[in-house]
Amino acid sequence: MDSNVYLLPYAGVAGLFVAWHVLRRHRRHRSEVAQLQEAEKAGLNEPPSLHPVVDPNRCLGSGACAKACPEEALGVVGGKAVLINAAACIGHGACFHACPVQALTLVFGTEKRGMDIPHISADFETNVPGVFIAGELGGMGLIRKTAEQGRQAMAAIRKRSGKHAAALDVVIVGAGPAGISAGLSAIHHGLRYRIIEQEDSLGGSVYHYPRNKLAMTAPVKLDLIGTVRLGAEVQKERLLEFWNEIVGKTKLTMNFNERFEGLETHADGTYQVRTSRGSYHTNSVLLALGRRGTPRKLGVPGEELPKVVYRLVDAEQYVGRAVLVVGGGDSALEAALAIAAQPGTDVALSYRGEAFGRVKEKNRLALDEQVRTGRVRKLLKSRVLRIDAEQVVLELDGGVSEALKNDQVVVCAGGELPTPLLRSIGIRFETKFGKA
Repeated sequence: MDSNVYLLPYAGVAGLFVAWHVLRRHRRHRSEVAQLQEAEKAGLNEPPSLHPVVDPNRCLGSGACAKACPEEALGVVGGKAVLINAAACIGHGACFHACPVQALTLVFGTEKRGMDIPHISADFETNVPGVFIAGELGGMGLIRKTAEQGRQAMAAIRKRSGKHAAALDVVIVGAGPAGISAGLSAIHHGLRYRIIEQEDSLGGSVYHYPRNKLAMTAPVKLDLIGTVRLGAEVQKERLLEFWNEIVGKTKLTMNFNERFEGLETHADGTYQVRTSRGSYHTNSVLLALGRRGTPRKLGVPGEELPKVVYRLVDAEQYVGRAVLVVGGGDSALEAALAIAAQPGTDVALSYRGEAFGRVKEKNRLALDEQVRTGRVRKLLKSRVLRIDAEQVVLELDGGVSEALKNDQVVVCAGGELPTPLLRSIGIRFETKFGKA
């Protein structure tokens, strides 16, 4: 009897701990249910690329996958793992590896929205002989695997390099992980190569991740370098620093701000690659393109001015400046909010629609608060007519035009996928609906 009395304090502590754990789990469950409902309401419950599908019969609801997801795209609802913020999923597969019972499968597309995936062989060659695809365009979002695809594709390209007489053995389109890896392999195999990249920096999709975002990578095997281990969790900045170090060390050359525009076949089986700067005669082509596509432009006079950009890299560069953000999605709202948080900025947000439809509720509420305090001017049912050096002319609701004092324009109007261009080359695609 006396011994039981001594145990009472320990039992009380244990009871408090259990109660705290149950309450914490209940609160987290309510939060994740709310996130799922918010995503469904905003139309953001369709994943953009490779993503996990949960087998409810195997899932134990441990939450290991949710903890491993840096985008917080997964949660536990009703005792099972669920994509609660599908639009945030970038397909790196950290959740797949974290699941203790293999209840997740990584797939392309969903039951409602298919994803166009090109037909490629085991060597990553398309149905068009001599045209290869590696990386995100082929549906692969995992950084380690995109780099490996670039390496293997180049090994196959090496075998056909002597079959034809052209100025180059290969033109590599894209400077993301797959393109960089392929370029290193080209040097390793002694191939004559050219890398073109439509943007002004390397890194591909990783470059567009938010600051300090976990890129999540595993050991990467690269020709000339060997196997590189950066750790299980690598932030965007460290990964980009790593790629830049590799480029500097190996003297890998790239042509930035050069866009791929088409391909013509010669009678001898070689190709003429057309770009925004000219053309290249080559034996083979490796398309290491991302799925973000080419930034969608406004098509208005003055858009070619250097003050116009198509992504927000660092909001701090706009301190004290008058900025117009164009777009109606989360990226536009987040850009406007980030710039408005900088001292001395004058921010206007222009969108052609009547309301911001497919955006996160927290972004909508944050924007409303900034509009209320005068930090952001919201211009719905408006469109840009002309961009000048010191102003932007817009057409507002009712056909009235207005000139805004302006130092910078940030266009967040989405991208144009390269699928139509590749179809015109003759590359065949298969539309996958929720398939691995």
